[in-house]
This record gives sequence, C-alpha cells and structure tokens, in this order.
Amino acid sequence: MGKIIAIANQKGGVGKTTTSVNLAASLGVLEKKTLLIDADPQANATSGLGFNVDEVEKGTYEVLEHEVTAREAILKTASPNLDIIPAHVDLVAAEIEIVDHENREYLLKQALADIKNDYDYIIIDCAPSLGLITLNALTAADSVLIPIQCEYFALEGLGKLLNTIKGIQQHHNKDLDIEGLLLTMHDSRLRLSNQVVDEVSSHFPQMVFDTIIQRNVRLSEAPSFGEAIIAYDADSKGAENYLNLAREFLVKNNDSV
Repeated sequence: MGKIIAIANQKGGVGKTTTSVNLAASLGVLEKKTLLIDADPQANATSGLGFNVDEVEKGTYEVLEHEVTAREAILKTASPNLDIIPAHVDLVAAEIEIVDHENREYLLKQALADIKNDYDYIIIDCAPSLGLITLNALTAADSVLIPIQCEYFALEGLGKLLNTIKGIQQHHNKDLDIEGLLLTMHDSRLRLSNQVVDEVSSHFPQMVFDTIIQRNVRLSEAPSFGEAIIAYDADSKGAENYLNLAREFLVKNNDSV
C-alpha cells in the first residue's frame, strides 16, 4: 500500500516545492517508486523537473475535474523511479470550478484510489494557501509534512495550519497524521536561524525532523536547469540534506533504506 504525503504550509517561500521535488527525487534515488503531484497553480514543481508548463495537456486540473484518470496524466521524469502529475496555469480555475461539485473535498482522493498501490510514496506539492485544492490534498493524504523557514515569523500561521489539519481530521480524514516539521533555509551563521531551530524544537519536540535544510546556492539554482538537486549537483550541501531527509523519512516509516 502506497503512502500519500502532502507538503503544506499556507505561508509562501518556505521551501514547499523545493522539498517536494527534492524529497521525491531522493526517495527515487533510494529505489522507492515515487509519484510527485503538482497541486500548485504556479506549477513550479513541474518546471523544476524540466517540463514546459505551457505544453502540459493532462495534469492535476484535469484529474480534479475527472476529465482524465490520474494514470492518464502521469509523466516519467529524468530522475530514477520518479513520475509526476504536472500542473499548468488552468489549475487556478479549479478552486472556483469544483466549489459546486458533490463531495468536492474528496475529488483528488477518489482520483488517486486507482494508482495508490502503484507507488511506494506519492508526494503532493500544495499551493501556499488553505484553499479547496489544498483541502483536497490533505483529505487525500495519509500524512502532512510542514516546511518551516528559519526566519523571524517562522511560527506565524503554524497554529492556523495545525487547526486546519485538526478540522480535516474531524470532518474529512480522521487518519491524517503529521509527518513532521521540516526546518528549511537555515543559516548557521545567523543567531536568528539558530533561535528559530531552538524555538520550534522546544515547542514541538516530537514533531521536528532531525535533518535541517541549509540555505544553499546550488539548491536555488537547480530548478532553473529543470533538475532536482541530486541530479544538478550531487556533491552539494543541498543534495546531502535532502538525501538525509529521505533516509530519516524512510526510517520513520519503518521502510528499509
């Protein structure tokens, strides 16, 4: 049985897409069959893996609208063991168009039912909002991984997100777990970054991943070349961080590395 993990935080710029792409690619390198679903209308996960967003004909929008099956929207990537359901700009319209659908929160869950067992892990890159598409992702997911930027307002909005998750657990997905909190964009030279690590770790001691994603230039460059960091520069700090995260993730899920 495959596991579905939503990468979510309503704050923008915290490393959701970077984490989605690079965790998925790292799991693939570790020989886990992985599917990445781009559920963000910005479609950065799609372009970040080398696809031209303007040429996407079947993607998350069509899957949500049940115009195509999830299997029909899957594309193979250049990364080993990694497939993607891409996104394009039309996805922004889905928020409005699916409002009147019956069981509108369950559209993605229904669409993924046929392919869930085809993969070890399915990772959903969510938009920086708590809108209907993100609600679909969290309803479909088995767990949610929350990236938190090591900046001043790190905990701002986290309470709201945790309350949203609690509401989803109560009304739509009682089995939704929190996979963990991932600290991103950490700069060990800055006192503030280290303070954020201490603060988040003290508030949520059982939820924070040991792996911390360091601020890394190569990590920022990789998407412009349409590659995950492990393909762009396997010797970089960013590649090391995300491989370590993937290993920690697998250990946490009692999966062999």
